[in-house]
Amino acid sequence: MLHHALLIVLSFGLARAADTPAEREAKAFLATYEKLYQAVYTVAQKQAWLASTDVSPAHDEGRVAGNKALAALTGDGYVIETARRLRAHDSELSPLTRKQLERVWLYAAENPGTLPEASAERVEAESRQSSTMDSFPFCLERQGGKCVRPTTPNEIDDVLVSSRDLAVRLKYWNAAKESGPALKPGLIELRDLRNQVARAFEYPSYFDLQVAWYEMSTPEMMKMLEDTLKDIQPLYRQLHCWTKYELAKRYGEPVPKRIPAHWLGNRWAQEWPGLVEGVDLDPLFKTRTPEWIAKQAEAFYVSLGLGALPENFWRNSDLYPVDPKARRKNTHATAWHIDLDHEVRSLQSIEPNAYWWGTAHHEFGHIYYFLSYARPEVPILLRDGANRAFHEGFGDMIAIAASQQPYLRDVGVLPSTATIDQTRWLLNEALGETITFLPFSAGTMSHWERDLYAGNLPPSEWNARWWQYVRQFQGVDPPETRGEDLCDACTKTHINDNPAYYYTYAVGTVFKYQVHDHICRTILHQDPRSCDYRGHKEVGDFLKGLLSVGATRDWRQLMRETTGADLSSKPMLDYFSPLMSYLKEQNKGRSCSWE
Repeated sequence: MLHHALLIVLSFGLARAADTPAEREAKAFLATYEKLYQAVYTVAQKQAWLASTDVSPAHDEGRVAGNKALAALTGDGYVIETARRLRAHDSELSPLTRKQLERVWLYAAENPGTLPEASAERVEAESRQSSTMDSFPFCLERQGGKCVRPTTPNEIDDVLVSSRDLAVRLKYWNAAKESGPALKPGLIELRDLRNQVARAFEYPSYFDLQVAWYEMSTPEMMKMLEDTLKDIQPLYRQLHCWTKYELAKRYGEPVPKRIPAHWLGNRWAQEWPGLVEGVDLDPLFKTRTPEWIAKQAEAFYVSLGLGALPENFWRNSDLYPVDPKARRKNTHATAWHIDLDHEVRSLQSIEPNAYWWGTAHHEFGHIYYFLSYARPEVPILLRDGANRAFHEGFGDMIAIAASQQPYLRDVGVLPSTATIDQTRWLLNEALGETITFLPFSAGTMSHWERDLYAGNLPPSEWNARWWQYVRQFQGVDPPETRGEDLCDACTKTHINDNPAYYYTYAVGTVFKYQVHDHICRTILHQDPRSCDYRGHKEVGDFLKGLLSVGATRDWRQLMRETTGADLSSKPMLDYFSPLMSYLKEQNKGRSCSWE
């Protein structure tokens, strides 16, 4: 009886809050703001798309103009003061209105009109930085100051995965770091400008401002990351030990304490592909075309009942490699919600291999997430993931599903006669996609960017701090001395154009295994390690419920409602549990410490 009465009081309170003068004023303000925001955002996105798909001074100027227009709207003095005043009446506002006003506030904090010079300088500096990064000419060999042997990021990645010649590997690894010195001056400028605008809104640093999107403080976020690292440490140490012994044998070298960075198949050692024999899927894609991969990714979602992609997606996307002599484009795969409605695009460079198979499924996941919440019930400002990690985690979860053996057999990639050792399959996944990634994302990247912004780390210490964290969290060493004339952290795309964000990928990694586990065990009653979503409309219905709410709900509550638990590493560790016994057996008698 008391419980029923309490519900009546709460309901009455919510009803009153939805009909207060503050609520009515806020709704009127938001109705006007959202229309303007959507219109200006669309123009800015189209200009940014041109600048990313065809790097040129003219398109770069267009991107600057579009970003300035969006900054002028979101950081307008009237917008800031109205949002500040209305947010002071928090108890008189409905939860949905509060969420929308919080978005207005966070957007304003990125480019406050109260600091017009700093905001304008930041927009221009970010555009210059993107242009430098997108058009940087990587080079393997120079003569007389001229590049006589250019290379590309795709070629660098291919060599680091496949070559067994350490001298060749070192040459390509060094080429991958050449952009650092070119990007460092711009990042110095950007760090100061980003911190300046964040502090104008009483955030201690730009890192704190970005963490606020999770409705968390920086200490809370770092605690969540460190708890995850603690959870996975036993498994990561076994993987690290197995890897350094395996690579020492491969290259005919003594077993090192820490793994030299150029021994690994990724420019930043964030993933360790190409180590497990018998699970290389690349040969199975040689007869396929990039177009087939893109269409198959769409077919996966269609089979769940999520519908075909709109015609504008296929007409306007840039999905395949181009000759850099004809046109330079950003090589980092991305998905774009152009108008916050149904105009969607993706920028990729799909090639017929296993990497792009997973990447295409991942990026299309973003697209389907966009389309799921692009509906009248979700306000424009809340057409986003429940938190930023939900977007990344959902795409990665689909990439897991796309790599499961039943699905690969269904679509004809894996021959029906092929037999796979599940333990080695899990080993490959842990090394190439997941467990090795967390010390980089939750460890190196997040701690370095926290120090960069919240700690105001001097540029003279950037490279040393970067390698301090690489050693501490990843157990990896540089192949040779790396001085402060270099900036190896600067070579990571996200540090330049998506800053103080990488913890999102770490949270998304934990999220994806938890949701995957729920789908496989609870909905399909299948083993999460051998689970096939394809053709199951009930999975599509579950995903629609998860995705279609956008950012209208608290992400922690949504996590509990959809999976029955708070965010937890347990499903991920359960997924890899068969691997732990295998690695302990393999590592018997070995020296596994790297401290």
